Amino acid sequence: MKVLNFLLVICFLQLTACDLAREDTSQDASVHQLAPIHFALSQAPLTLDPRVATDAASERVIRLIYQPLVDFDQHFKPTPKLASWQMVSATEYLVSLRSPRPLFHNEQPLNAEDVKATYDAIIQLANSPLSAEYANIQKITVHDQDHLTFYLKQPDPYFAEKLIIGIMPKRLLEQQHDFARHPIGNGPLAFVEKNNKLVFRRVVDGQIITLSEVKDPTVRVLKLLRGETDLLQGELPAELVKYLQTKPEVTVKTSPGANYSYLGLNMQDPVLSNLKVRQAIAHAIDRQALIDKVMVNHTRIAGAILPPEHYAGNHHLKAYDYNPELAKRLLTEAGLSLPIKLVYKTSTDAQRVRIATILQAQMRPAGIELEIRSLDWGTFFEDVKQGNFQLFGLTWVGIKTPEIYTKVFASNHFPPNGFNRGRFSDAKLDNLLEKEDWQAATDRIHEQLPYIPLWYEGQFAVFNKEITNYLPKSDGNWDDLATIRKYAH
Repeated sequence: MKVLNFLLVICFLQLTACDLAREDTSQDASVHQLAPIHFALSQAPLTLDPRVATDAASERVIRLIYQPLVDFDQHFKPTPKLASWQMVSATEYLVSLRSPRPLFHNEQPLNAEDVKATYDAIIQLANSPLSAEYANIQKITVHDQDHLTFYLKQPDPYFAEKLIIGIMPKRLLEQQHDFARHPIGNGPLAFVEKNNKLVFRRVVDGQIITLSEVKDPTVRVLKLLRGETDLLQGELPAELVKYLQTKPEVTVKTSPGANYSYLGLNMQDPVLSNLKVRQAIAHAIDRQALIDKVMVNHTRIAGAILPPEHYAGNHHLKAYDYNPELAKRLLTEAGLSLPIKLVYKTSTDAQRVRIATILQAQMRPAGIELEIRSLDWGTFFEDVKQGNFQLFGLTWVGIKTPEIYTKVFASNHFPPNGFNRGRFSDAKLDNLLEKEDWQAATDRIHEQLPYIPLWYEGQFAVFNKEITNYLPKSDGNWDDLATIRKYAH
């Protein structure tokens, strides 16, 4: 039935594409006139306020609305963006803003007072998920419009790598401006309006870019082939990506990815707290078969959150092989009667539900009956944050620093003080994390399995032939919206 449904979709797409080819799309506009670019998303950004953003779509568009002090190069090393820095002492960082620097979108200049106000606002905002991240800041002193110093409560050699929050205007912060719906930053994209879509204007040339939510992947593809949208990126089944690669009217670009997909486990669950059960789950998943079936090119089996090419990566980690007989034996050794029943939570996104369904089928021969509960994104993510789960599937997006291991797995980083949502506690790992021995720490994580590693998602973008200057990035960001071009006919 699934194969038949897919063939029907393909036939529908073929007929639609034929209809499109017969349409007269000629225009009289000058070839040099920029035409609006329409980007269809599977999930719209939940907020445009950098103080509270946690979902991938919000963080990706926020990178284009605002600019941070620091960004990262291709080797995941921190590099100056709006500012350079000097570590004066273990608890003192002098920040120097570069000059010239872009104005805010309301034509006001950015200075050190805006930087201080932005970080103060995060620390003071009760509902900011980033408050704990910057709780180590003791005070911020502004010296002049170009220089300020961050004073820390405790030494932090990675502090410069945390200066990645988009800077917001002090005056508007003091007025409690609604940045979530009317953002004002100094990045390459300026907010215009939000109705049924988000509309932005590129500062440098006036290029209009719209973002609209289209949840159904087939509908997104149809809109692209009809010319109703210009760009898709990520969140398509592999079959649709392969289908689009056969269509001469669109371009498909793929690249290796660095975003880490995994199964999260509740370590306070009496079944999952047993290491043999976690090992059984790891051996009950055929990662390569799953990748071949539902993922795009350049997807690779993962070991740790940071990819092996990262400076703190660990290329020695050996993948757990698919071995359902071993999994059943481990479950029996754990004292469980087969089959065991586990509840797996995921979002309602079609690709995520499909992955869950395949996991369910793969685990059955290993003695695991997986009950799938697909929830709307907001409900699902809230359950994850509250620890209301047995198993869940998510992807860490855009992670750059090895401190992620401390935030996710250290015993003192249970929410709201970190992202240890599974409540994993291991004294040996805590010691390794405290020493920042990332190689040994990732070895221990891989052995204890508080996460079940899956893969680093390959990245892709699909766009019509009129689009230029756009390529997918390893972390899935949309940075090339700052350079993308489309000209009217």
